[in-house]
Amino acid sequence: MDLSELFFKTNLGDQVFDAKRFIEETVSKLKKELGDKRAIIALSGGVDSSVAAVLTAKAIGDRLLAVFVDTGLMRKGEAEEIYRIFKEGLGLNLKIVDKKDLFLNALKGVKDPEKKRKIIGKLFIEVFEEVAKENGEEVLIQGTIAPDWIESEGKIKTHHNIALPSGMVLEVVEPLRDLYKDEVRLVAKELGLPDKIVYRQPFPGPGLAVRVLGEITPEKLEICREANAIVEEEVEREGLNRKLWQYFAVVLDSKATGVKGDIREYNWIVAVRMIESLDAMTASVPEIPFSLLKRISKRITSEVPNVARVVFDITDKPPATIEFE
Repeated sequence: MDLSELFFKTNLGDQVFDAKRFIEETVSKLKKELGDKRAIIALSGGVDSSVAAVLTAKAIGDRLLAVFVDTGLMRKGEAEEIYRIFKEGLGLNLKIVDKKDLFLNALKGVKDPEKKRKIIGKLFIEVFEEVAKENGEEVLIQGTIAPDWIESEGKIKTHHNIALPSGMVLEVVEPLRDLYKDEVRLVAKELGLPDKIVYRQPFPGPGLAVRVLGEITPEKLEICREANAIVEEEVEREGLNRKLWQYFAVVLDSKATGVKGDIREYNWIVAVRMIESLDAMTASVPEIPFSLLKRISKRITSEVPNVARVVFDITDKPPATIEFE
């Protein structure tokens, strides 16, 4: 994605969005709003939470605790990469919390996507309240952006980072609430964040839980994780990662007949999705080189166990949403 092009396309009313001014004003507001309070943020490594974390750290320094929760629903090598970029690279006050068993046990037998999102959202808040109590944090910083609350208010789908329980004891601050994704990327670039973060594709708050359709099982989750890694590797190899808004794999909740050698097998179906967008409110499926799709299909069916076939989703938003659940 070309940020110079985005600069001229990104407008607030009749004025071109000024990332530098936004940073100055937001840091100033955060200093006043937070005062001497300690804050905590859920750091996913996506551009939204990364920008929210860096802005807040500029305002209150080490009084911000960035927490990465390993839910067991993350992409391949996610926790290690988060530590490398944010702790070693940016020097953030970072804590990694391993809660795989908690989340996966709570999701056993759950098939409904809204129930999945609400369970994950509730557990996220419980985990943060627990960590906040241990460290004395009073404020929860969230990387909520405009499409999150617009879609939730419109009942399109509930976003995990605003599905808050009524008894929550942390004050919520959302420094990016009025921005769209293209504007957040401009802010990230202005802040000097590495390109790996600036151009990182959006990843759903509930993680792979909404890319494993139906009940989440260890087998389906591992298929999704490995297939998703292959899609990312091949898209980046093709040089399309900056053109595409999102590119990922989904494990469908159904099986199909396949053949390996002379043996018929009944195994899972993986769907591949690639879309272009500026703000996630609408999205379209671009023309993708067939050779890329063939490589992805061949790698997934040969490298990932128990996959019978790979399909490519060509549905725009609307009528579909970007994620399957």
